[in-house]
Amino acid sequence: MNTPAPAPQVIAVVGATAAGKSDLGVALAERLGGEVVNADSMQLYRGMDIGTAKLTEEERRGVPHHLLDVWDVTVTASVAEYQRLARATIDRLLAAGRTPVLVGGSGLYVRGAVDALEFPGTEPAVRARLEEELATVGSGALHARLAAADPRAAEAILPSNGRRIVRALEVIEITGRPFTAQLPGPGIDPTVYPTLQLGVAVDRPELDARIADRVDRMWRAGLVDEVRALERVGLRSGRTASRALGYHQVLAALAGECGEDEAREETVRATRRFARRQESWFRRDARVHWLDGSREGREGLVERAWNLLERTVTS
Repeated sequence: MNTPAPAPQVIAVVGATAAGKSDLGVALAERLGGEVVNADSMQLYRGMDIGTAKLTEEERRGVPHHLLDVWDVTVTASVAEYQRLARATIDRLLAAGRTPVLVGGSGLYVRGAVDALEFPGTEPAVRARLEEELATVGSGALHARLAAADPRAAEAILPSNGRRIVRALEVIEITGRPFTAQLPGPGIDPTVYPTLQLGVAVDRPELDARIADRVDRMWRAGLVDEVRALERVGLRSGRTASRALGYHQVLAALAGECGEDEAREETVRATRRFARRQESWFRRDARVHWLDGSREGREGLVERAWNLLERTVTS
């Protein structure tokens, strides 16, 4: 006899950048009387608003949002610390009878919040040696090594993200296992909270066009000035924040390494590559229910998500 799955306590809205996750998350939270919990690693940084497409107060429509503007740009991101913050927030909302709606495209952050994952500690000697290698041979060479040791991790981590590459290689060396070995395999549901995961999918040509349009809007909204202001408070020295899409490219332009137009074009290219990695990551998880977020399907997106939620709760 099969035991029915428990009704979801948490709703997670996932997918690639520019797919429409944030708007769907707000709409569902409004209907549920819930609150949004951010799962975008770069939206945790204070002052990184335009380049991360952080919703304005008006766009949040009165729905409380949590885990935005948590860290200074000089702080190195930690998925283990995010896990602690996210679970504390989720537990507090559940205790108050509010539904947490987790929204974001940072796959490991989503998993860290709702799945029974443990993140190994650090080994200073190993970390120092890998960081020295990073400075000597560059992130590309270390990414190639990661691809050989753990292809799944290499696909999820950008070749330019030296900090995350070093961390993945460190975990592999410390544990003797792939960095992604802790993630659930097929047919395994190791959730801490019963979670309904909704993926927002957009066809690649349309998503590529949306990304280009979003980057143009960011530039018009003042991304370069935002980066200048953050540079004055330490952005360039921030090991995580300085690598964020858009911010990294603008910092290069401000340093005279490229022109502003070139920085904008590279931001579009890098964001498109990143979006492919995001979708590939989430597509591997059979627990994600995919919804059409394309131009044709967007109008009924909220209703389809709501109908799926109702079926899950009553099944």
